[in-house]
Amino acid sequence: MRADRLQGSPYAAMQSAAAASRIARDRGISALHIRVRAPGGHGARTPGTGAQAAIRMIARAGFRIGRIEDVTPIPHDGTRRPGGRRGRRV
Repeated sequence: MRADRLQGSPYAAMQSAAAASRIARDRGISALHIRVRAPGGHGARTPGTGAQAAIRMIARAGFRIGRIEDVTPIPHDGTRRPGGRRGRRV
């Protein structure tokens, strides 16, 4: 349970998106394309909860968003999933 606080959260994603948008605004960027990536492979195929919060924060900062693209890597029958024959035993 102690490791749960180390996981990414929507609030942390919003704060980092706000910091990145301030830097981009200072450099004169006004429009952008967004590429969202989930872990993929053996991991989750869907982006986490922080992705949506970060996109919302970037839009709220006043940027024009052109395209939101999902670039999650999809395995083409690679290696076996970890966990063994009987699954992950907790």
